[in-house]
Amino acid sequence: MRLVVVGAAGRMGQMLTKTIAETENAILSGAVERPGSEALGRDAGELAGLGAIGVTITADPLAALLNADGVIDFTTPAATIEIAALAAQARIVHVVGTTGMTADDLAKLEAASRHAVIIRSGNMSLGVNLLAGLVEKVAQTLGIDWDVEILEMHHRMKVDAPSGTAILLGEAAAKGRDVALADRSVRVRDGHTGARKAGDIGFATLRGGTVVGDHQVIFAGAGERIELTHRAEDRAIFARGAVRAALWGQGRKPGLYSMFDVLGL
Repeated sequence: MRLVVVGAAGRMGQMLTKTIAETENAILSGAVERPGSEALGRDAGELAGLGAIGVTITADPLAALLNADGVIDFTTPAATIEIAALAAQARIVHVVGTTGMTADDLAKLEAASRHAVIIRSGNMSLGVNLLAGLVEKVAQTLGIDWDVEILEMHHRMKVDAPSGTAILLGEAAAKGRDVALADRSVRVRDGHTGARKAGDIGFATLRGGTVVGDHQVIFAGAGERIELTHRAEDRAIFARGAVRAALWGQGRKPGLYSMFDVLGL
């Protein structure tokens, strides 16, 4: 499968380049960066520490996508929407790991998925998606008598909060309770907030150092609590999941899919 990496000069982009090189039945056919990037014109393999592989980083995504079967995208919401439109025109698989997307962004992704396979997740790792499945089941079993709090920590350079993974876990808890997360989400507590409302799903965000990603879902009941935790130690887990998703999507009908679909959950 011929794959394009968007954001090829970033940490995730370089990890994706390495992972594709290590994956049977996958090859890097294109690498894209933003206009003005210092990486433009460089060999994507050399930048990722693999040595030259003959793929030059370009600022022209359309040219790269025309010769590809799929594109993997961990960039920004604006860039992702642009890539989604191009991937839909080219009828190729689009794997989206971008976080911080608005409701309007998601609506545009859904529109693009009428013409192409789009696989989107706030987290591409196997462990996190299994955790989300557990959170949904526990929330469904315990009900609103148990308070749900989601704690996440990432490196100091992360720009969006809560993380896409935290929102993914919140959505799993809300689904288990058959409610909309938007109606129950509490993201800021400051000052005299009053007592906690039954059924709320709280979020707490920490930033610092080089933390790849820690997530904890706490179910707090009367006299007891359950804590479900996932700690990411290597970004390679996200890259492996994204490449697996791309391979899974090849040949499928257009639509908007998630890692739950990829993993059969």
